[in-house]
Amino acid sequence: MTTTYHKRLGLLHNPAVAREIASLDAERDVQRIVHLLAIYEFSWDFKRALEVALFYTYGSASVSRLLDRTGEFEKYGQKRYDDTALLIGHFIESGWDGEVGRQALARMNQTHAHYAIANDDFLFVLWTFIEFPIRWTDRYGRRRMTAHEQRAWFNFWAEIGRRMGLKDIPSSKAEFDAFTRRYEAQHFVYALPNHRVATATVRIMANWLPAFLHPAVRPVVCALMPRHFLDAVGFPDAPGWRRALVSAALKLVGAVNRLLPFGHYPHLVRSRSSRTYQDGYRIEDLRPVHLNKHEAAQTVRQEPTES
Repeated sequence: MTTTYHKRLGLLHNPAVAREIASLDAERDVQRIVHLLAIYEFSWDFKRALEVALFYTYGSASVSRLLDRTGEFEKYGQKRYDDTALLIGHFIESGWDGEVGRQALARMNQTHAHYAIANDDFLFVLWTFIEFPIRWTDRYGRRRMTAHEQRAWFNFWAEIGRRMGLKDIPSSKAEFDAFTRRYEAQHFVYALPNHRVATATVRIMANWLPAFLHPAVRPVVCALMPRHFLDAVGFPDAPGWRRALVSAALKLVGAVNRLLPFGHYPHLVRSRSSRTYQDGYRIEDLRPVHLNKHEAAQTVRQEPTES
């Protein structure tokens, strides 16, 4: 039976979580390690990092071209965002052996099957899910991921890639980094679809905040992103002072989170708010609107999410 942890003294991170992670095998126990990382150790950090990772994929002209062609971001941007976040959250939390995780991964594969997506594009997106949580925790996290945790994180996503039917998945993080440098040299070029999808996503983010803060969203986003990405989506580079200010603010948040975990503990998918599905959802609902509503797929009914 697996252990459920609680905040120490009702307020603090529980050090027993990190001790269990360190005791597990980075290949055999990857599902449990990732579960512990995502719902206890780095719940806030991983959520932010994966948001940045998804945004970064719009720098690829071939990725953005497909997203732009479907029109989903322009017409149903919040649903598209929530669907992606929930599907990823479910198989991170549940693993591929868990019932809901298995359903979420199958739903994602069914959606992808409707489109002609190049293997290299899939690999690039997979790389962002590996890279950005590591990068975020190094720069802004409550602590850095250990080498052991990074190996498990890589192994988890490599197996997700295999279960998505991807070919030629690099066997190490260093090899994957080299692949991505070659990919970006070819695909990170300015294209109007890149700009449209990135702009639509910034608009989604702005709508999470009071109206008077909307003008600040794109400048802050630009301060988080590298120059070659900004060039590819047609956004202006951020001045050094703004990058330093945003970095300092996020490091301050990480310092607070180092002691006081934000939100629920464990931070399960069903405890997160969802603007699209306030009355609950089925895994089958987590797909683009334009797809056939009568696809044959097994569904799982979720409890209403908390606001």
